Amino acid sequence: MRRICSAFQAAIVVLGLWVPAAALAEEPAAVDRQTPITVTDIAGREVTVNAPVKRILLGEGRQLYLIASLEPEDPLARIVAWRNDLIEADPATYAQYLEAFPKLAKLPAFPGQENGLLDIESTIVQKPDVVLLNLEAMRANEDVKYIEKLAELKIPVVYIDFRHFPLKNTEPTIRLLGKIMGREARAEEIIEFRHQAMARVSDVIARVKPESPKVFIERIGGYADDCCLSFGAENFGKYVELAGGHNIGSDILPTTFGQLNPEQVIVANPEHVVVTSADWQAYVPGGHWIPLGPGADPQETHRKLEWFTTRDAYTGIAAQKTRNFHGIWHQFYNSPYEFFAVQQLAKWFHPELFADLDPDATFAEYHRRFLPIPYKPGYAISLVGSAD
Repeated sequence: MRRICSAFQAAIVVLGLWVPAAALAEEPAAVDRQTPITVTDIAGREVTVNAPVKRILLGEGRQLYLIASLEPEDPLARIVAWRNDLIEADPATYAQYLEAFPKLAKLPAFPGQENGLLDIESTIVQKPDVVLLNLEAMRANEDVKYIEKLAELKIPVVYIDFRHFPLKNTEPTIRLLGKIMGREARAEEIIEFRHQAMARVSDVIARVKPESPKVFIERIGGYADDCCLSFGAENFGKYVELAGGHNIGSDILPTTFGQLNPEQVIVANPEHVVVTSADWQAYVPGGHWIPLGPGADPQETHRKLEWFTTRDAYTGIAAQKTRNFHGIWHQFYNSPYEFFAVQQLAKWFHPELFADLDPDATFAEYHRRFLPIPYKPGYAISLVGSAD
């Protein structure tokens, strides 16, 4: 704690020496166009920000998914720094944005973890109008009173959430960022698109009421050797239910994230296994992860998905006999794009009901309407051919 306080005090000194000159040169005109507004963030906190915000610090790099949707002409125009997770966890998307916006390579980046501490020194030096933090980082940052320290410098923190309760919190998060960025109308367009995409599945499921196959989701497949990380009744667990399946993790895990042992999976006898994975070469070089994401090679992702059929936890289960093994991009658990996941899961679980549904076409349309990068398929793969 003493080291944290010392670093904080040193950063204030740096701020005092450095910020006024920059402020005199650049800030007055921008400040004149801003107005203090009070918003309620996803943690239920009332926060006052100067809106529209001009300088945003991303507590997680993957928050770019939404910033770019709201500000596609130049999503970097308002971002002053970000955590480096998108570079490492989603290199293919990073490469797309880097090609479209070369200045991204010079954007200040800092390391960290999803539920870890904010880099307070980087935050203070950048003097953002707002800091965006994920909900799971709340406890760590409040324990060391980073939020109060930033408040002393009039740097507000806003909590958002795509991860723990995405079906509940994603749309409020979109509205919240739309409001503080002055993009409220566009936020509503994004929300309406999501409604329509999800209704393509939910309306059919509600009308037909098909039998729900049992599904096991292997979370972060190939990231670690442990088995069997999964989801409870939220996040991908909820996506499975919306797509007309039954998530066996919901019967066992009391929280969003958890772990089943192999015996529990075998006894549950799932009819489908869905592996969430991505290109994690930066974290686990040469691992069993499936390099799903924009532009992924379907032959390579199919080859790597095959390995999962050999896991002990799947010995003799129904999915192994029918080869109903599927891989899907892990970042759907932490983005405003979960409509693709729900559509793709529905096609796997109920191929006859959703023969005309094309998740790639839906996601391509989202890119065309809301994002500054072109759509490249590669987000899903299946051994039974529905996404090959």
